[in-house]
Amino acid sequence: MLHVCNPRLKNSYISICKKGFITLKTPRVSDIFIQNLLNKKEVWIRKQLLQVEHNQPLEINLEDEVLMFGEVYSIDSTEATELRRFLEKLKKPDEKNILKCYDNFYKLYASQYIVPKVEQFSKLMNLNYEEIKFKKMKSRWGSCSSKRVITLNTQLIKIDKELIDYIIVHELAHLTHMNHSRKFHDLVDIYISNAKELNKRLKAIHLL
Repeated sequence: MLHVCNPRLKNSYISICKKGFITLKTPRVSDIFIQNLLNKKEVWIRKQLLQVEHNQPLEINLEDEVLMFGEVYSIDSTEATELRRFLEKLKKPDEKNILKCYDNFYKLYASQYIVPKVEQFSKLMNLNYEEIKFKKMKSRWGSCSSKRVITLNTQLIKIDKELIDYIIVHELAHLTHMNHSRKFHDLVDIYISNAKELNKRLKAIHLL
């Protein structure tokens, strides 16, 4: 387990990645506080580690946690600031509206995180697109139209960053090759050396 002490934090939280690595982030606190926190979260930690061991998708408790970049974050984390704001504005906090808050948060975060990434790779690949759109999709991670419009799934924020990079390069490559030919894969391989491995990992992930 990695303990990160950041005096600027207001709250403490634990995250668990898909490889089972545990990270604890806290403001400046005592060892006794840390031990008590770990004891309090022991059942939840064991549950998440068991899911990792059986290669099951990480689960979250609504209003307490959020899944981002393949890790489970506390709702009190800095990363979840906007989500907390969405939830605080709810007049009717039922499950449907809470899930809508999560969807809105993922769409907002996707725009903030992914757009600069697309711009970075488009310059690197010397490829120009007309527009980026974000949409929650159940059957695909992204698409590229003949009009050079790239559409990306807002649920991308839930998966590992290297998988996000792979999907971005994959869709940008379609600007040159609107198929999955050998030339298409060769282009992707130039920028993502382990593209085949990442593609296999993606196929094992089930969209919600």
